[in-house]
Amino acid sequence: MKRMGLSMDAMPDVQQVVFKTSIKEIIVEEPEVAMLNLKGQKVFQVTGGKITEKALVIEEKKATIPEEDIRLVADQTGKSMEEARQALGESGGDLAKAILLLQTR
Repeated sequence: MKRMGLSMDAMPDVQQVVFKTSIKEIIVEEPEVAMLNLKGQKVFQVTGGKITEKALVIEEKKATIPEEDIRLVADQTGKSMEEARQALGESGGDLAKAILLLQTR
């Protein structure tokens, strides 16, 4: 394997491996981990252990929407300021999306 540029070593004393995605976390307790080195690229192989998954709580950021943006959306759509504020909140502050959203309601 050395001739092909491949080496494999066990990683001793690994206590936990955590995989985080945007929506969940996967935790592997007391895994066996091997590291393969293939021509400079490292590949980790994780096996065994107790696996737990948990969903991540996504915190929404409350964006402060400028009053001018609210007024512009309300004027362009003929809707109330409150409706414009809500549409801007739903569209993440995107003026064009907020206007299109209100026009389709």
